[in-house]
This record gives sequence, structure tokens and C-alpha cells, in this order.
Amino acid sequence: MGRTTPAMSTGTTSEISTFKGQDRRLRADRIGLAGLLLSVVAASAPLMVTAGVMPTTYGTMGIVGQPLLYVILGVVLTLFSFGYAEMSRHVHNAGAFYAYIARGLGGTAGAAASVVALVAYSAMQFAIYGIFGYEVSGLLARYLHIDVAWWLPALGAVAVVGALGWLKIDLNAKVLGVLLLVECAMVALFDIVGVASPGKDGFSLHAFNPETLGGAGLGTALCFTIASFVGFEQAAVYAEETSRPQEVVARVTFLAVGFVALFYAVSSWALSVAAGPSQIVGEARKEGPNLLFALTSDRFGSTFADVMHIFYVTGMFAAMLSFHNVVARYAFAMGREGLLPAAFGRTSKASGAPAHGSLLQSVVSLLVVLLFAITDDKPHGDPTAPVQRLFTWMGNVGALGVIALMAAASAAVIVFFVRRGAARAQAPRLVASGVAGLALLAIIVYAVKDFDVLLGADPGPVLRWALPGIVAAAVVLGLVYGLVLKSARPERHARIGLGNEAFLLEKAAVAPLPESSSR
Repeated sequence: MGRTTPAMSTGTTSEISTFKGQDRRLRADRIGLAGLLLSVVAASAPLMVTAGVMPTTYGTMGIVGQPLLYVILGVVLTLFSFGYAEMSRHVHNAGAFYAYIARGLGGTAGAAASVVALVAYSAMQFAIYGIFGYEVSGLLARYLHIDVAWWLPALGAVAVVGALGWLKIDLNAKVLGVLLLVECAMVALFDIVGVASPGKDGFSLHAFNPETLGGAGLGTALCFTIASFVGFEQAAVYAEETSRPQEVVARVTFLAVGFVALFYAVSSWALSVAAGPSQIVGEARKEGPNLLFALTSDRFGSTFADVMHIFYVTGMFAAMLSFHNVVARYAFAMGREGLLPAAFGRTSKASGAPAHGSLLQSVVSLLVVLLFAITDDKPHGDPTAPVQRLFTWMGNVGALGVIALMAAASAAVIVFFVRRGAARAQAPRLVASGVAGLALLAIIVYAVKDFDVLLGADPGPVLRWALPGIVAAAVVLGLVYGLVLKSARPERHARIGLGNEAFLLEKAAVAPLPESSSR
């Protein structure tokens, strides 16, 4: 007869049987370094950032020194990555941020982080659905003379992305890779010609002068700029699916941060040179998201600019797909550890993908797009609604949530290694994490203080605080949920952040003892 150890037999029979069936695991050895790097960098959508984020930072915030901001934030996020990447060598969990925070700061903090992660990454995906629908609607009207509301292509994107979410990551990585490489090449061509053929001010490095960072829009520009980096931290989400997580995740994290910082610093500088440092703010306000295409058309002709515009849209699709995969894996990790219903913690038998988490994200995305479509100001839909509301509002809420997760993760890394008695061995990484955490907290304070500017309009006192309040509400809800679990379901609370390790322990606890030991 076998026996169980009471302290370890916390899982139910169904939970253990699903462990034996392996559907609580994501398939390992499915993603290599190249595929993972393409997946995480695709989330930052180079063309979307260059054509959308950069003109907004120049125009709305009036910050000429945007290239310098990318350099500064690249340094901050590199410091953050030292601890974050080291943590990835010790914790392999699709929950990434919340798993790290749980292992460092405890299960209750981990529960709060899991809710914030779902809200933040979902919000960023919703934002891209909005601008995707807006741009596709514009392209159809311009080239095919078909007038459709923005929400129709947005709903189509929800359906296609949801279907791809059921497929294995190998196919998704190939799709992301092709789109990413083409759009990066096109932006790089513009950078070269934009600098070689400068505007009225001629060749200039003025955008890297610290004096260009002055102005009331600095706090909002920091938040908007750091949103461009979102994606590099997602490498840890795929740790369970990589061939060598101890090496691959850390390498991809540093490569992604370095690439994004350099690529966007150069691209934002090329924009300022092509327009002229003294003209860039005015031109950005005049042209908006069309700034890149207008400057490109002047140098390459309208045909090249039109092709670039198409890949601008496909880049958005790549970003939507990347965020969808991340949210699905967070939901999977939460379901596996009891933070969501157990069904979300099971994978598809056919593809090994977190299918239930993918379905959840698709349903919520559908509801959000429909909500914004129904609340359009005009009977036939306000053409600017997806940009002014869905894209701007949700994008900034998502960015604020991810920054908060980074700050909490920085603290968790320090506590994790101190508790393990590795403070001296990891001292340089812990110092880097501390500095990065303080810088991220400062960015949060600046962003919240200037959130009305970040919205790009006068939203009124209620909306001005309600939007950043979404992140605060997610923190409070998660903390309350964590405390309830700790009191009512301590076995679930103890499992937060453990991932497969919890089920390995359960399997060992219920396994029959050797015959000699059971007599």
C-alpha cells in the first residue's frame, strides 16, 4: 500500500491526474534564441512606435530630446535586466512578473502582480486593436474606396489573432519574424536617408543635448517612451518552452533591451534631423502619425511610403499577436496555480498552446472593442475614437501597469537573493536592481502627476484620475484576493509562483512508496 505525506498532499486527485497527463505543462524545447527574440521584439512594433509613439512624444509633449530619453531609459532597463535575467535562471514560470514577485515578496504580493499583469498587457493589446482598426479603415477608404467603421477590421483582428492563439508558438514566431524583419528594414532605410538628407537645420546632434529634456511634458514623455520598450521583459514568459531557459531567457532579455534602445534612439533622432530640430515639434503636431510617411515620401516617393504604411499595419498585427500570446500564458500560469479556474491551467492536446487562456483573452478583447464601438460620439462612429480613446487611454494604462510590475520585480529580486543567502555573490545585480527600481518609481510618480497631458486632451478630473486608478484598483483587488486565499485556501496561496514545482511536489507526495518501505 502507498501512503501520502499530509504536508504535501495539497492537490486534488484531478489536479494530480492532469499533471500526469502533462496538460499542465507548456511544451519544452519549442523555442530557440532566434524565435524568442523575434517574438519579444515584435511586441514593441518598430513601425508603430516610429510612426505613432514618436510623433506623439514630439508633438503632444514637446520634448525635442526624445532620442536622449531612449538612451537614458535603455540604461535604466539594462540595470533592471541584470536582476531580472538572473532571476530567470532560478525561476521558470509562464507567470514571469508575478512569479518572480511571489518568490521574492510572498504569495499575496504575487497575487496582486498577477491581476496587474493581466490588466496591463490586456490594455496594451486593446490599444493596438483600436489603432489597427483606424488605420485599416483608412487604407480601405484610400485605396479601395470602401468606407467601413474602424471597429469592423478591429473585430476581424480579434478573430484572426484568437485563432492563431490556438496554434503552437512555432508558427506564430515565423509570422512575427517575417513581419518584424521587413518593418525594421524599412525604418532603417528611412533612418539612413533621413540623416543623409537632413531638413532645413542640416545635420544636427541637438536632440541629444540634455537641455532638450526641459518642459512640462517630461513625465508623460518618460511613460510614453518606456512603453516603446514593453516586450523585452516577455522573454521570461516563454521560459518553460525554451530549450535552455537558464541561458536563452537572459540573453534574449539583454539583446532585446539593447536593440530597442539603439534602434529607437537612432530612429527618433533621424526623424528630428529629417524634419529639423527646430521644426520637429511643429511638424509632429501638424502631421501626427503621418509624419514618418510624409518625410519618407519626400525622400523615397509615395510608392515606398504607401508600402511602408501597409507594413505599419502588419506590424501592429504582429504586436497584437505577441501580446495575445503573453496574456494567454499569464492566464495559463494563474489557472495552474489556482488563481484562476483550473481550466485555464490546461493546454491544448493538439498544439500544446494555452488554449483556454487564449480564448479568455479573445472574449475580453471582443467585449472591449464592442464597448468602444457602441460609445462612439457619432451615429456612424467617430473616426478618431480608436486613436483618442482606445489607443491612447488603454495604451497608457497598460504602460503604467507594466512599469509598476518592473518596480515591484526589482524589489522582489533583492529580497529573493538576500533570503537565499546570496546577497554578497549577487551584490552588483542587487545594486543594479535597486537603482532601476527607484528610477521606475520616479517615472510612475511623474506619469501619474501628468496623466492629463498623457491623454492628449483635457479629460476632466474624474477621467484624469480614473484611468491610472485602473492600475491601483488592480493592485488592491489582487492584494485582497491574495489575503483571502491565504486565509481560506492556504494550500493555493502557498502554490503561487511555484509553477510546475508545486505539482512535482504533489506528485512525489502521492507516489507509492517502495514495497520495502510500506510493509
